[in-house]
Amino acid sequence: MPSNLNPLGALPARFRRQRILIVGCGDVGLRVAKLLPARVKRLALTSSPERMPQLRAQGITPLLGNLDDAASLRRLAALATRIVHLAPPPNSHPNAHPQWREDPRTQTLLRVLRLRGPAGLPQSLVYGSTSGVYGDCQGARVSEVRCVNPQTPRAQRRVHAESQLRFFGRSAGTAVHILRIPGIYAPDREGGTPHGRLLKCTPVLRAEDDVYTNHIHADDLARACLAALWRGKPQRVSHTSDDTDLKMGDYFDLAADLYQLPRPPRLTREDARIRLPAMQLSFMSESRRLDNRRLKQELKVVLRYRTVAEGLRGS
Repeated sequence: MPSNLNPLGALPARFRRQRILIVGCGDVGLRVAKLLPARVKRLALTSSPERMPQLRAQGITPLLGNLDDAASLRRLAALATRIVHLAPPPNSHPNAHPQWREDPRTQTLLRVLRLRGPAGLPQSLVYGSTSGVYGDCQGARVSEVRCVNPQTPRAQRRVHAESQLRFFGRSAGTAVHILRIPGIYAPDREGGTPHGRLLKCTPVLRAEDDVYTNHIHADDLARACLAALWRGKPQRVSHTSDDTDLKMGDYFDLAADLYQLPRPPRLTREDARIRLPAMQLSFMSESRRLDNRRLKQELKVVLRYRTVAEGLRGS
């Protein structure tokens, strides 16, 4: 297309370059950045000045800003051609009821992206949500067309974020793709394996009370983010889950055997309610098995670690 017809063709070369902004550049965000080709400009939003040298050392241009402060984000408008949004909703809100169910951070980000009008909107945006939006499915196999049924305020905030992003995608013409993510693990990720929990002999549920759990290696998740950024269908959801089909207790037994540690003790659900903290118990209250066919067939992701056994053995 001639430069006078191509809206990017008439711009200086530095502005025709793809600019990928990572919002929430933690462990997975850094893995995403490492996978980007050299010709892509890497940008990352950070609220911590102390992290800026670390990001620069990895070839990432840091942008200082805070999703809880809209004024600090104004420079993001029209800056990125594509966005990977991995920032979670806040866990607390000073002006809201403890059970509040909205994600003000995603609201703020989307308002800022609209500031420069249609010409400044990103071509695509990938959002890292959670499989917790489905609530308890009693072990059923779950596809992306299943209605959400969030049963915790944390999951309800994710549903709110998803709805905001889908509306933004439809109204702004941006291809928004939502990844619903289960438990993330990796041997080189902080707290990324069951090793520490096994050393503490933290109990799990007995077989008859146990729940199915889903997993994805952090490297495969990063690859899925990039696949969705370029190949994701607009306003579409994909599960980023591997092929593992295990209950939670069996997962910990598998890890214990691999690490040559004692298997964790088993509890009844009634005993777990007494002995375990609420957050840990919440993960033992929902059972589902994610269908990952869209990940493979539509996003064309070939899993490097098809099961947790393969991923943990890689350690």
